[in-house]
Amino acid sequence: MFKALLLEKSEAGFQAGIRDVDEASLPEGDVLLKVEHSTLNYKDGLAITNRGPVVRNWPMVAGIDGAGTVLESSHAQWKAGDKVIHNGWGVGETRWGCLAQRARLKGDWLVRLPGAFSTRQAMAIGTAGYTAMLCVLALERHGVKPGDGEVLVTGATGGVGSVATALLSKLGHRVVAATGKAAEAGYLQRLGAASVIDRAELSAPGKPLQKERWAAVVDAVGSHTLVNACAQTRYGGVVAACGLAQGGDLPGTVMPFILRGVTLAGVDSVMAPLALRRQAWERLARDLDPAMIDAIAVEVPLAQAIPRAHELMEGKLRGRVVVTIG
Repeated sequence: MFKALLLEKSEAGFQAGIRDVDEASLPEGDVLLKVEHSTLNYKDGLAITNRGPVVRNWPMVAGIDGAGTVLESSHAQWKAGDKVIHNGWGVGETRWGCLAQRARLKGDWLVRLPGAFSTRQAMAIGTAGYTAMLCVLALERHGVKPGDGEVLVTGATGGVGSVATALLSKLGHRVVAATGKAAEAGYLQRLGAASVIDRAELSAPGKPLQKERWAAVVDAVGSHTLVNACAQTRYGGVVAACGLAQGGDLPGTVMPFILRGVTLAGVDSVMAPLALRRQAWERLARDLDPAMIDAIAVEVPLAQAIPRAHELMEGKLRGRVVVTIG
């Protein structure tokens, strides 16, 4: 038996709780993982609070991320004792996840834990931070370089935004952080933001083309915020879009794309190819200041994951939540 955060739905309704689960109930897979740390991402919050149609199969062990030690493996690449990271691949949605003491996963989904990180630090980064790195890589593929101009990060106190702010600043970019939490300006400046703006400047409907400002954008918010960010992006600039905290709609026009040559680069972390995942984690190990990881993250035991998920969805948290699996 092992402890797991189990999500259940029946005629009686939805329930989320810490349960004892039989190891024989784990899904098929070629790697059995002792999960040491997991985390709470926005998608985990949606699932645990039942605020979004994230879970496709019931019952479901929550947790799209996990880091720990391989206990058993029939996969050629992995052996007992290896330290690994898991992100995405539908885990916590269609297949049991990592907010549990044990997870059975496919070896083809795993990335070796970089030597620069502990499992705790890897989960302080988690899918949110790995997605932030994918956004940075997208900007770089489209030619964005330090010194090109201001880079806007929306949803800056969230997981993606916090790590993106720290990464871009460390790489030499001038970061402007947008947030609805004025009291967190000092936090964002410690992460490296050169200035902080109110998200209200971006969140309402705006003109199709606005004053050019941003050389690049990392957006985790979507909806009007993404549309306004595109409308304010300079000629030839790049907008990396990876989230929908404000909404999944895109109520804009093609004007920024056909009149200013703006590129809208979509960033997916769930099904990203393994080579790209490895590149992202290698770059995180190189480019993310370990001191920033500690500034971004808080740590809670598995027993507190459910109330913290509710706080996450209510906008009461900043940065990243690491879940220690006892």
